[in-house]
Amino acid sequence: MSTPRQNHPPAAPLPTPAPAPHDPEPRPPSPADAVAPFPAGEDDDRVKVHPVDEARDKVHPVDEARPLGRILLFGVQHVLVMAATPISAIFLMSATLGLGTALTVDLLSAAFVLSGAGSLVQSLGFWKFGPRLPFVMLPGGAPLILFLAIAEQHGLRTATGAVILTAVFTFVVLPLFSRLLAYFPALVIGTMIVIVGVNLVKVGAVLVTGQPGSPGFADPGDLGLGLATIGFTVVFYLFFTGILRQLAVMLGLLAGAVLAAVTGAVDGTGADAMGGGLVNLPHLMPFGSPQFNLVAALPLMLYTLASMAEATGQTVINAEAVGKRIDARTDVPRTVRGDALTSLFGGFFGLPLMVTSGENIGIVRVTGVRSRFVTAAAGAVLVAIGVLAPVTRAISVIPTPVVGGTAMVVFGVITVLGVQMLGRSDLDRHTSTFVCAVALALGLLPILVPGVYGGFPPNVRILLESGVAVGTFTAVVLNLLFHHVRPGVVARLTTPRTGSDR
Repeated sequence: MSTPRQNHPPAAPLPTPAPAPHDPEPRPPSPADAVAPFPAGEDDDRVKVHPVDEARDKVHPVDEARPLGRILLFGVQHVLVMAATPISAIFLMSATLGLGTALTVDLLSAAFVLSGAGSLVQSLGFWKFGPRLPFVMLPGGAPLILFLAIAEQHGLRTATGAVILTAVFTFVVLPLFSRLLAYFPALVIGTMIVIVGVNLVKVGAVLVTGQPGSPGFADPGDLGLGLATIGFTVVFYLFFTGILRQLAVMLGLLAGAVLAAVTGAVDGTGADAMGGGLVNLPHLMPFGSPQFNLVAALPLMLYTLASMAEATGQTVINAEAVGKRIDARTDVPRTVRGDALTSLFGGFFGLPLMVTSGENIGIVRVTGVRSRFVTAAAGAVLVAIGVLAPVTRAISVIPTPVVGGTAMVVFGVITVLGVQMLGRSDLDRHTSTFVCAVALALGLLPILVPGVYGGFPPNVRILLESGVAVGTFTAVVLNLLFHHVRPGVVARLTTPRTGSDR
């Protein structure tokens, strides 16, 4: 016997929750917050991952193992774009310090091997080293200038000792720095990434034009090669699809190199300087036993504080570019430890500080290939280049205007990443706009006006001429004053005092 169906009155609608009161000073996002998903354009060939589907997938694209052939191909693309950095760094060392050909070959071999080893550490990670993100390591630009200054004042043995001391110093101060990451919100990191990107675009442009005032500056032929390389890259990215589109950066560089060869712009002197041997193995302590001088190492130690801040921005923006959620409190120290470990070994091979490069982030963003095994493959290729002399010679003859044209595209993407991060940092607040404006003004000043601090003492000038360090420091201090100190002071002054407070 069935039970008669009872008719219940319709349920009363749930009360609508009252809107939360407007907070005029919302908390700025911190780098420990969730990173935004990987953006993709409507005409993009990249796989668009829905957040729900991504959560269900056990393997994140960063940890995805692609076919070995494709991994090597994409890895070579990273190497071709950035191989000019270690080559130019070592040639600058050789020219500034008057090093012989054999010693230059040895240092170039060490630079490639250590760059590759550091890339493997950062990409694959082990224990507390490496964030397991698609990173490539290279000799740093500003640390190279500091290294050369120390070498000219105190000798090469003291300069290598300063690198080793700075690496140890980084390990010592890292726990304290990790506690300060709360003061590096998206506002600070976005400002820093914009400054880094603009500075890198300038570096790429100088590869095309040469240094202002130097013979052959802005030669029409060099400008034509650089612009043609950019044009090739745009055409390939516009008309190709699939894997060929992902390789547009490398194809553009190769097309520029072919054009240079056809027009007779390929210079073989770099290859001649490498010698004709088959294998180059770096030698330990090429300048002799390191000498340790704390006073001489002080400028390099001070710079490494800014370098750790830059590593914070690189790690966060890399994670954002690949759409991976990270915890900055644990992943940023892993990046810094990888830098310090590679620099420690590099010091024993006569190299300046090695730093995690933000250059390859632009390649990741342009190609959409997010696997960290690609940059690990790039690391293996860099090691092979350092050991095999013929490969080194082949890469070294690619004209710098071609490399510079490719670099300008890649570095421009990094600048856009910083702008996107600033767009999520609540710039509608007048205080945030003011912090960003002042930090950009001071950070871009030494980049846009070289030599502006020429009248200052050498050690002070080296720090002030680092636009990244000045801009980051300014953003951190102003963000602390406007968003942490000032609200607390205002709250105390405006809170009514009770009788017990009197």
